[in-house]
Amino acid sequence: MKKSLTKMFFVIFIAPALLSAQDKNTIKADKDFDNHSYAKAIDSYESLVDKGYSNQDIYTNLADANYQNANYVEAANWYSKLFKLENATIDADYMYRYAQSLKSSKEYEASSIWMQKYKEAKSADVRAKKIADNPDYLEQIEKQSGRYDVKSLAINSNASDFAPAFKGEQLVFSTARDTGVTSRVIHTWNNKPFTNLYTANATSNGDFNSATRLSSLNKKTHETSAVFTKDGSTVYFTRNNSDNGSFARDANGVSRLKIYRANLTDSKWTNITELPFNGDDFSTAHPALSPDERKLYFASDMAGTHGASDIFVVDINDNGSFGVPQNLGNTINTEARETFPFVTDENVLYFASDGHPGLGGLDVFATKIDDMDYLYIVNTGKPVNSEQDDFSFIINDETKKGFFASNRDGGQGGDDIYGFTENKKIDLSCNTIVSGIIKDQKDGSLIPGAQITLTNAEGITLAETISELDGSFTIEGDCREGNYKLTGISEGYNSADATFASVNAQDNEGIEISLIKILQEAPLGTDLAKFLNLNPVYFDLDKSDIRQDAATTLSSVVNYLNEFPNMKIQAQSHTDVKASTSYNDRLSKRRAKSTVAYLIGNGIDESRVSGQGFGESKLANDCTTLEKCTDEKHEENRRSEFIVIE
Repeated sequence: MKKSLTKMFFVIFIAPALLSAQDKNTIKADKDFDNHSYAKAIDSYESLVDKGYSNQDIYTNLADANYQNANYVEAANWYSKLFKLENATIDADYMYRYAQSLKSSKEYEASSIWMQKYKEAKSADVRAKKIADNPDYLEQIEKQSGRYDVKSLAINSNASDFAPAFKGEQLVFSTARDTGVTSRVIHTWNNKPFTNLYTANATSNGDFNSATRLSSLNKKTHETSAVFTKDGSTVYFTRNNSDNGSFARDANGVSRLKIYRANLTDSKWTNITELPFNGDDFSTAHPALSPDERKLYFASDMAGTHGASDIFVVDINDNGSFGVPQNLGNTINTEARETFPFVTDENVLYFASDGHPGLGGLDVFATKIDDMDYLYIVNTGKPVNSEQDDFSFIINDETKKGFFASNRDGGQGGDDIYGFTENKKIDLSCNTIVSGIIKDQKDGSLIPGAQITLTNAEGITLAETISELDGSFTIEGDCREGNYKLTGISEGYNSADATFASVNAQDNEGIEISLIKILQEAPLGTDLAKFLNLNPVYFDLDKSDIRQDAATTLSSVVNYLNEFPNMKIQAQSHTDVKASTSYNDRLSKRRAKSTVAYLIGNGIDESRVSGQGFGESKLANDCTTLEKCTDEKHEENRRSEFIVIE
């Protein structure tokens, strides 16, 4: 019966284009459709099709009428015919419903094709963004699956049974089972009886095999989806708009849903009062209480709704009055249906939706609502969710037992209630993987054992790790969109940061943190080129002018000397053995002179730098004869060094 209560009044309805000349044969069918008498409309339209009538409006309304009643196979059939019409102008929302209907029919490949078409046609739509942001949503659903043991309850009937609620040790639920009333309470949405609230007691084995009617709450209208305070003295429940307990419609022929509150007095529900934020031109339904019972969550299509129905919250004041309802926002709510909220003692919100990526029809989703600015929505997975409609999920955090409703194959009626045990807690944490390397900025060498810290834009530390032997690191971040910072620290280096932006809960890979060695004062006798890990200053054969590659090293020496203004150095220059000893002595002095001149010319005071030539007396290798070494090896001796002196 959920087909009437989740979708009736929360109508996913796009008005068909007016016919240029309204055919008298379609007047009744169109009237039934516009009045949401979908069961009658289906019969009327199918009769027209049998007589040879076919046009865009007939196919559109037949598809939507079946979609509203969760007849997804039939809906897919008529949407298919609709999209095959030539020259038809069709709203993209029908693409989404067609894709959903195909998914519920297990035609996943075709569903993906039409979902992609919908995403391209409506890229700004919340549903389209969620599809784009979660291309692997089926894999994510699979990871959450297998956490529940599920069984059908003995109290199910051949009608619709749904909307279970805890009342102490009792189970209260809504049912459309035959109660002996007349055909006046058959609902034309789906030709099923109106619903009433029933209660059932648990047997010794934990099952429920008998149910009785809550007569003091039920009238001649729909009553459904109740929630009770912990002490059992107050109930909030859903009922159709009524006039003295009888079914009442608005000007458009729709009887809206409203939330009522009642108090238990002498074992009877009394003081049944309509809540003040209800309206005659919109619906409010499916109430749920926060753990402290100071907030009421509910579904509605009131002003400010993003889609067919959204989830709202309203404060319950100490004196029993109510604040102003607030929409929970478009992280939770989409352009489709979000309905049947339930909040656990751990402040986890469960709700049903066909706007978030799921398996088909309505799926059950969960999110922590401690921080409404940061919500991560998780599909609860199989076996709670199926290709059909799954909804009205409730769970006891202490016992890990709960209930939900579904119209899946194998049930006794339109909807059945299933009991479950949660064997593994749902994972509502959203972690992204941040990986990269940390290296020496100058030579690119990888740095093992460095400490890596991840912080958010507010400077709060989220995680820490240590780089591996190859300088790589992997760290877990969260899914909140924004800017993040990785800080690397290693002995002998200045700390350094790398920033990145997190978008759509995507992993971040290939991040590099480059560290600069801490400048330390070199001890006496040290060659600065080696101390600073600089490239050697080499000279061409028989030359003393500074080469371009040598200028780079000399510039680094200048920068270092500027960091330590009291340091003095001696430029010690050398030659190879390719000339006479006396000539090499003179050549090395010219090289020392040009080296000193370069340093002075770049700002180093002449009192801090001196030069000396050593000819071929201090070879850097064993190239003692011309023939003994290659030209490259001889070049190693044509050099200048920068020795720290007093």
